[in-house]
Amino acid sequence: MKAAIFHEAGKPLTIGEVASPDPGPHELVLKVHACGICGSDLHCTEHGPFVLPGNTVMGHEFSGEVVGLGTQIAGRFAEGDRVTALPIIVPPIPPAGQEDIEPWLRSDVQTIGLGVVPGAYAEYVRVGVSQTKKLPEAVSYEMGALVEPLAVGLHAVNRAEMRSGDNVLVLGAGPIGLASIAFAQRMGAANVIVSEMTDQRRALAESVGATGTIDAKGNVLEQFAELTGAMMPDVVIEAVGIPGMIQQAIDFVKPKGRVVVVGVCQQQDQMMPMMAIMKEVGVQFVLGYEPRDWDTVLSFMAGDRLKVDHLVTHRVGFEAFPDAFEALRTPSDQCKVMLKPE
Repeated sequence: MKAAIFHEAGKPLTIGEVASPDPGPHELVLKVHACGICGSDLHCTEHGPFVLPGNTVMGHEFSGEVVGLGTQIAGRFAEGDRVTALPIIVPPIPPAGQEDIEPWLRSDVQTIGLGVVPGAYAEYVRVGVSQTKKLPEAVSYEMGALVEPLAVGLHAVNRAEMRSGDNVLVLGAGPIGLASIAFAQRMGAANVIVSEMTDQRRALAESVGATGTIDAKGNVLEQFAELTGAMMPDVVIEAVGIPGMIQQAIDFVKPKGRVVVVGVCQQQDQMMPMMAIMKEVGVQFVLGYEPRDWDTVLSFMAGDRLKVDHLVTHRVGFEAFPDAFEALRTPSDQCKVMLKPE
């Protein structure tokens, strides 16, 4: 099958032929209809301690059509079903002592598109049956490929333990920041303010529910107070993922406030613990999501309660995909770029 292949840091992806996947007993094979580019993919192809191995096929935000069924599917899915899937495969029986932990944290987890199981920058992808979700009729393949990043934002908001009436500051309006804005607004925040460098992304933030936007190049707390009447936010969601942002979030949040770190920083960072100690700040790191977060996102989409189709700003086929991937290293007007294999 055709796929986009990562070879080594500093070199662009190439389009080539790789073996098509076969499903294991508890697995499915999907024909990929849409796959989004994630910022983590970009980070994992750069020089650093977490660079992916050569010949990796990435892609973990996807949707597709079932075209292959394992022998132990037992009627749960059929060829032609429209689905999306969590980008992990775990055996049906967990290791001893890990029955009650999230699939992401199990010792036998296999990630999809991150150097273990080949991902969906390809014509076909192999997925686990227990991690696969049918798309409601009203949800398109493109929207199905947005479920993964939206679930990350929902999980971040849930882990913030946000209270009704809280003032929330989101740092960064990339796809995960935008997802966090959308769900914070729907879960009762009095104000959801985003701090962002670019005009285009500030406009996108307003389109998904931000009650106000801040130019990150200015004095953030002054602008926040002007917009909300509050000196400091109750909750800060850090969705940038570069060194210095955790300390910035701690500086901005009010005493006894809550910081959620969802931005993926793959470099060493420094912070001043005393600042967090003096304010008794709660700092919560988050990884991915829970399966029920996917169900919630799909329910919002099916009920027309989540308008996000406009976040897909660019669509490319295989030929243009390597250049589109590299262009995201210095983003301009892109939000979510989708590979459309067909």
